[in-house]
Amino acid sequence: MNSETSTNSLAPWQLFTLAGLIGATIAVFVSRGQTPAGIILLSLTVFTGAIVGVATWRTLIPFTGWNDQRPRRAVGGRTRAALEREKILVLRSIKALEFDRAMGKVSSDDFDEMSTRLRSRAARLIGDLDAGADYRNEIAQEIARRIGGESQAPAASADAGVTDESPFCSQCGHRHDLDARFCKHCGAKVQAAS
Repeated sequence: MNSETSTNSLAPWQLFTLAGLIGATIAVFVSRGQTPAGIILLSLTVFTGAIVGVATWRTLIPFTGWNDQRPRRAVGGRTRAALEREKILVLRSIKALEFDRAMGKVSSDDFDEMSTRLRSRAARLIGDLDAGADYRNEIAQEIARRIGGESQAPAASADAGVTDESPFCSQCGHRHDLDARFCKHCGAKVQAAS
């Protein structure tokens, strides 16, 4: 865990786990003269109480309206992967719904309602994934971080795949990728290099 993601406060499940471990340790020290099986059973009972506390907390927290979720970035790490998985599942659900409608398994009213909900969810997920994402900068920073600054990270721009050998567009003079078929700047068809 790096310094950017570390926090000073404990999550409630961490607090219960810590309390259970401390309680089990205290129970072991207090129960001198007991058999080893009795001590183990006593410490497991105390730790089980901590687990019950976590379960109770997780059960009751939705009723309080308090939300411990810290804002997470939609880009990077597991959150982005979870959004991608959910997007794929929603798109598959839309396809399955359309197939069921074509087979006559779903009425028009049900299809319209479910399709509207699924499509709005897919649009929200795609918006979350694309919201302010500067993928080239993030990739360049990740490469620079992993390499450890040995080489300069490539300039993160729309022309990141452009090299010094790349040809110029005949319409606007913008340099484009070697394998480009259309200019990224003006959209003109790129003439094949001879």
